[in-house]
Amino acid sequence: MHSDFFTQAFIYLIAAVVSVPIAKRLGLGSVLGYLIAGVVIGPFGLQFVGQEGQSVLQFAEFGVVMMLFLVGLELQPDLLWRLRVPIVGLGGLHLLITTLITLVISVMMGLSWKMGLAIGLILPLSSTAIGLQTLNERGLIKTEGGQSAFSVLLFQAIAVIPILAFLPLLAVDSNLSATAIQTVQLVSNQATEAAGRPGWQQTLMLMGTIGGIVIGGRFLMRPVFRLIAATRLREIFTATALLLVVGITLATQAVGLSPALGTFLAGVVLAENEYRHELMSNIEPFQGLLLGLFFISVGASIDFNLILQQPLLILSLVLGVALLKSGVLFGLGQFFQLGLAQSLLFAFALVQGDEFAFVLFSFATESNVLSASMSGSLVAVVALSMMLSPLFMITYEQLLQPRLETPEPEREADPIDHNENPVIIAGFGRFGQIVGRLLLANGCSITVLDHSPDQIELLRRFGWKVFYGDASRIDLLHAAGASQAKLLVVAIDEREKILQITKQARKHFPHLKILARAIDRRHAYELIRRGVDVIQRETFSSALDMGVDALKLLGVRSYRAHRAALIFKEHDEAAMHDMAELEGDEAVLVARSRQLAEDLEQILREDNQELRQEVDRAWDVTAAIRKSI
Repeated sequence: MHSDFFTQAFIYLIAAVVSVPIAKRLGLGSVLGYLIAGVVIGPFGLQFVGQEGQSVLQFAEFGVVMMLFLVGLELQPDLLWRLRVPIVGLGGLHLLITTLITLVISVMMGLSWKMGLAIGLILPLSSTAIGLQTLNERGLIKTEGGQSAFSVLLFQAIAVIPILAFLPLLAVDSNLSATAIQTVQLVSNQATEAAGRPGWQQTLMLMGTIGGIVIGGRFLMRPVFRLIAATRLREIFTATALLLVVGITLATQAVGLSPALGTFLAGVVLAENEYRHELMSNIEPFQGLLLGLFFISVGASIDFNLILQQPLLILSLVLGVALLKSGVLFGLGQFFQLGLAQSLLFAFALVQGDEFAFVLFSFATESNVLSASMSGSLVAVVALSMMLSPLFMITYEQLLQPRLETPEPEREADPIDHNENPVIIAGFGRFGQIVGRLLLANGCSITVLDHSPDQIELLRRFGWKVFYGDASRIDLLHAAGASQAKLLVVAIDEREKILQITKQARKHFPHLKILARAIDRRHAYELIRRGVDVIQRETFSSALDMGVDALKLLGVRSYRAHRAALIFKEHDEAAMHDMAELEGDEAVLVARSRQLAEDLEQILREDNQELRQEVDRAWDVTAAIRKSI
């Protein structure tokens, strides 16, 4: 038994380790990589895993619960309150409209209205795991479309329990309703004794559980976390975090509440807790691993035999459901004024079916609402839609988004009235402002150019005179007085733009002394090759100052620390010019860099010895003077 467990664990892990890096390298994303891995090792592929994949799937769904807990931790309650309109509006309208359209189409195809309504309630649901994972992975969760997709997913998590309660009422045979209700309780993992619990008692328990989560999260968990943190044992904090999630899952299941919704609520309550970052760092590794296991299990559970038996029907249903859901979502996005690109993102992020649909369709069959064959086909449709979902996002990201995002119209450069100043500063952010303030404080007049309209408006509110324009344009440099100016300070934060400006300025205004900001050492090499007069690496001086402070805290006398920093700076600047001449050969660069580092250590050792000798001679001279006196 233990051998089988470790064998299965090895298969799942090696599938993930092999498939996901390949999928990421091909631009397919980790979700599709996991799903493909599941197909490869599943019954239809290499048959490394069989029917036990369903039990693994149920276990791996805990990763979805953890993911929603982490999402809740990132949401402040006031932000959630601001999302109430899209949660209810977008989520509710999407479920209502899609359900009604599916009901009409089902009746037109000859199904009963009860079957159509059951299908219409289940198919609009979208996978929380795939939707959020895909949006997070691509950095789209904070966009308008991503936030709207999250709102719909949150509403659907709330709607699952009412759907479970409603499905037994659609049973064809009324005698099965009692059995169906018991099945609801089984699917919801309620205790068996809850079957005879009065409705008012069940409501009180539900409200008590929610109240316990809110009160416990706000008032009780802070001292508990403080006590656990005092142990300074990371594994105990990890165990506490897992205990919290598992405990909330069990509590919410016992009262018929969705575990995902319960843990999400707990995360929101704890979002203002000072230990939330520690909670996130401890739970994230488990969440990521379980989510990967979940996706692999979904891929392994796809019944390709059923798909091959009726491929046209299944594929038609997959495309039909995707078009219906995306069409409704796109229409809602336009109605809520998300814009064309964000509406398409909103639609494409939620085309897939929901993992809970596997349970709902199985329950609909047991409730005698759907036939076994129909339910099996619909499960295959949901699974295949989950498989194809990342491809929709790739289509949006690679093909649609670049064509749909309309760039802001280019603003005309401001007319420059003062063009006889000796200094021109290009870029007036946190770097350029320090240079400009120092020059102005010493009576030097400057002409300031910046290419960010927002930055210019902010600076003008503080009384700065800044002109809008792109300093890489020769006509703008002429207008700014580059022909008469003495210095050009390039202080913007874009690597290529800095190189472009310095190249144009050196070519057209050779008399100008150019001082440029370097993003890093390699960028400095390129500026040296372009003949820039003064190069200042943006973090070099501050880092050197911190090194001086570190030496002093270690007991080094202040004058020795500053002397060492001065030697280091002189040597490093000389080395930088030396390295700039070694363009191309990486091996030569590495060897030369190591040699320069050894030279620096030797210089500092020799300087320390010379410093001691100078101090000794100074003491000898002082003693001789005292004797003579």
